[in-house]
Parts: sequence; C-alpha cells; structure tokens
Amino acid sequence: MSAPLSLWQVALAAALLLVNIVLSWRLRLGLGRDIAVAGARMVAQLLLVGLILGWVFALRHPLPVVGIGLVMTLLAGQASVGRVRRRYARVYLDSFVAVFGSSFVLTGLTLAGILQIHPWFEPQYAIPILGMVLGNTLTGVSLALDRFTSDVLGRRGQIEGRLALGATRWEAAHSEVAAAVRTGMLPTLNSMAVMGIVSLPGMMTGQILAGAPPTTAVRYQIVIMFVLAASSALGSLTVVWLAFRALFDARDRLRAERLRGAPAGPTPLRNFLARPR
Repeated sequence: MSAPLSLWQVALAAALLLVNIVLSWRLRLGLGRDIAVAGARMVAQLLLVGLILGWVFALRHPLPVVGIGLVMTLLAGQASVGRVRRRYARVYLDSFVAVFGSSFVLTGLTLAGILQIHPWFEPQYAIPILGMVLGNTLTGVSLALDRFTSDVLGRRGQIEGRLALGATRWEAAHSEVAAAVRTGMLPTLNSMAVMGIVSLPGMMTGQILAGAPPTTAVRYQIVIMFVLAASSALGSLTVVWLAFRALFDARDRLRAERLRGAPAGPTPLRNFLARPR
C-alpha cells in the first residue's frame, strides 16, 4: 500500500515549479506564464479525472468506460495534430482514425487476450492501459505526420521528378513514407533500449510504490512496453498511409497544394514539363 500524501506535501512538490519559473525569468525565456498555466491546468485536470474515475470505478458498467475511452481518443487525435506544421483538409479525421484504430485494437487485445481481465472493461485496468497507449500513440502519430508532410513539401521537386519518369505514387514517395514511419517509432524504441538501466518506467514505479512485488511490476511493464511499441508502429503507419492517400491522387499526381501553407501553383519542374515542345 502506498504512503498517503497530505495537501501540504503536494503543495511542497508544486513549489519545485519555481525552479522552472526562476530559470525562465533569469534567462529571459518568456515561459513563466506558460509554466504557471501548464501547472495549474495539470492539477485541475488530474483532480477532475480523479473524481470521474472514482465514479466510473463504482459503476462497473462497460458504457461509461467506453465513453471515457472515446473522449480520451478524440482528444488524443486532436492533440497529435497540434505540433504538425503542414496540414491538409481531413488531417484531424485521419489522425483520429489512426489513434483510435491502433489504441483500441491493442488495448482490447491486451485486456482480453494477454492479461485476460474479467470482465474485459474492468475500469481499474482498461482506463489506465488505454491512457498509456493513447499517450504513446499520439506522440508517434504526431512525429510521423509532421515528418511526412514536411518531407513531401521539402522534396516536392524530387518526388515530381520520379513521377514524371513514370514512377507510381508509391514508388515516388516510398522513401518519405519509410522515413516518417521510422520517425514515429523511434521514441518508443529508444525508451525500450535504456529501460531498466537508465530509467525506471512510470507504471513499474507506481506498482512498486503501491506495494506490488518488483517481479510482478516488471512483468506488467514488459507487457505494456511491447504493446506501446506496437501501437506507435501501427499508429504511425496508419496516419502516414492516410496522409499519402490524401496528398497523392489516383492518377499518380502529387497534390502538394492541399497542404496548408504550401506554395500554390506549379514548381519549376512542372513548368519545364508543361512547356510546349
């Protein structure tokens, strides 16, 4: 059983945020207000989540659990687009589909197939595991989507050159797709490589603090990390594939103008190819 925390202990921990605020002030980073707002939002959000989860745990019914999961997924899909610099018309929908598909499938597989939780919607397991999978997936989706859209725009001339030489849209953009998916997978793979040596992951630490035997905590963490690795790969691949379908049409043409912020009109290569002979 973990040791209880009083309000003054939480307040003492909150005072540590002054380190960030002082550094921002001394170095003129301009982040003082952002740090204070972020800290206040985190406290308010976590307190609200604590109240909601207490209510959900008492109900023990699948509908509230699924409803909360859908809200979490919707917010994760929206957040994953927040850091993407180049966007297109249905980017939010594609992001939601990628996050929802990978997170719900893998969380369901984990609960019902690996951990064999009965009932499968047990809130004590379902919501925390879904939350971890969503957090990891949205990072991968965001990085992969940003890399792909930036590369498509930055390497527009090369891609159109391949298309002009007879390559299909997949052949022309294969290297950009592969680089984007790799970018989305790397953070989780880097974490796995040093886990247990450089860092002790949060789930394992939380279980140990709650009184679970270290061997049990380690097994749970291993399972979760394999699930997170799969979710980042599946989410990254899905969102890049959807973005690829949005930016290349069925006639094997790059539609870079669909990217918001992309320069409109033909590139110099297009002008050259369109020049009458």
